[in-house]
Amino acid sequence: MRRAALPVALCAGLAAVLTACGEDPDEGTNGVGKLTATEIERKAQSAAGGASAVRLSGSLVSNGETYKLNMQLKADGGIGSVISKDSTFQLLRIEDELYLKADAGFWSHADDDEDQDAGGGDEPSESDAAVADKLQDKYVRVPDDDPSYKQLSGFTDKNVLLDGILTLHGKLTKGDRDRIGGLRTIKVNGGEGDGGTLDVSLEGVPYPLQLVRAGGAGTVTLSDWGKDFVLEAPAKGETVDYGRSLPKAED
Repeated sequence: MRRAALPVALCAGLAAVLTACGEDPDEGTNGVGKLTATEIERKAQSAAGGASAVRLSGSLVSNGETYKLNMQLKADGGIGSVISKDSTFQLLRIEDELYLKADAGFWSHADDDEDQDAGGGDEPSESDAAVADKLQDKYVRVPDDDPSYKQLSGFTDKNVLLDGILTLHGKLTKGDRDRIGGLRTIKVNGGEGDGGTLDVSLEGVPYPLQLVRAGGAGTVTLSDWGKDFVLEAPAKGETVDYGRSLPKAED
């Protein structure tokens, strides 16, 4: 009997090991890993749309220009910084009021572009430098009818940014499981070449946690879902209002 007990015990142990190897990888998760790639994408988009707030950080490449973002966004506005090749600036939007804050180099570069478009030289004029010096580290109110308002406000608009980055292209497929920010995720891959990869949380609400855009077009991390933050208008002494247009060198 003792001799028979040994192989029985070995068989039982082997069965346990085999069972463990075949465990459900979605056990203890929110279950989205069992869905199709298209359904996972829809779940993530729905969760993102229903969230009251989010932080976007990382890089985006648009029209050949790389932008590094660190933005906090919610329904009535947003705040954060944008870094491009030639400039760094901060944006603050409360409802329809949009403010831009930058250093002297930002304003000098903007004036340089205008001068070159008009056939001017590369060196900023004395008036350019004076304007830049006056505006550096001040919040400049961006008029809503200024051509730059739509572009700049887009960086502070939760729906605009999320709609632009959370739609994958091509035929969707499910990818590997991973961890982003300590949370288990499942990857949804877009079509080969231009689809990108979206990591969706397998824990709690299926929020999108990271997007890797195809072709080296940037990686964006999405965090602080539903975490509120304060939007407060800058003090009067910190604000410059140029009326119906952003400041120009000739002002």
